[in-house]
Amino acid sequence: MARQSDKGTGSKIGMREVSERAGVAISTVSHVLNGTAPISEEVRARVLEAARDLGYLARRSAKASLASLSRILLAVPEDALPDSDVNLVSWTILNGLTRECDAQGIKIVPHTLRRDAPVNAVVLAARDSQANGIILINDDRSALLDAIGRSDIPAVLINGEDPDMHIDSVTPGNRFAALKATKRLMALGHRRIVHLTWKGRKTVGRRLDGFLDAFDENGIDRENAIVVVAEGFEPQHGDDAMTRWIADYPDLAGATAVFCAADNLAFGAMRALKRMGLVVPDDLSVMGFDGVALGALNDPPLTTIFIPLEQFGPAALNLLQERARAGNETRAAHRLELGCALIERASVAAVRARRQ
Repeated sequence: MARQSDKGTGSKIGMREVSERAGVAISTVSHVLNGTAPISEEVRARVLEAARDLGYLARRSAKASLASLSRILLAVPEDALPDSDVNLVSWTILNGLTRECDAQGIKIVPHTLRRDAPVNAVVLAARDSQANGIILINDDRSALLDAIGRSDIPAVLINGEDPDMHIDSVTPGNRFAALKATKRLMALGHRRIVHLTWKGRKTVGRRLDGFLDAFDENGIDRENAIVVVAEGFEPQHGDDAMTRWIADYPDLAGATAVFCAADNLAFGAMRALKRMGLVVPDDLSVMGFDGVALGALNDPPLTTIFIPLEQFGPAALNLLQERARAGNETRAAHRLELGCALIERASVAAVRARRQ
């Protein structure tokens, strides 16, 4: 019969209780948990099972995290700070990070990233606030990442890409997700597809890469890949870009679908299509990328790539804690890509279902 867990009893659990549960000496428990001596697999498994069942492993891990990380500088670009429909991605990430910091007792020191500020301003702010870690959101300027990497302050970039691998990073699997999205459109019979994007962070470029990869993988000539570049990522930018493109190509250049690099662009593009008397998805299927909540409320509801934005903060903290615990030990920068899922709704249809 399995032993009843002592978690939640309120009693103090330590190595002595683990040793009693596992039937080994306290010194053996210490060796297993600290890796300080060779222990047989059978005994090691028994000790870890007892420590896990008693809740000792979880408390030990939490204590280690708190010891290595107590205060972080949260650096966020100015354009991501306003709480509005335009910034749903940034605010979803921030909410997830804030909740995790609260749960771990980690204090957040906010810092606004300004484009006209010296690139070492973040490092100076971290030192002034006595932060033992930096979390940077969205901003992947090479000079900024280089300055942070040279500071020796543990740092993680969220929703950005560091090709030189100066610091750790957490990002969606942008290229693979865009490939998945485009291949889904192709499976529905779409061959000439518009990719509505903007010139922004390196991560946005990865979505374009994945879009083009799909044409290569499916043996479809890249001449059928139509790239339309908006001025930015906001819905109005998507509206403006789609309006201009349709004015230039009233016949839609033979395109049957639009894959947008952000949900915001998709919202704007659909608004422009409706204003011009075109019906989604009968005249043109539209797919987004982000998975923000507004997509389900759109008319028609938006098919999109869902990014697990709520998981970015906890994942970044884990990387930051590992870096902080490593101290001066050599540790290669880690790039963590989170998997994305396709959410199919009414804004996309098979080519055969299009209105003639």
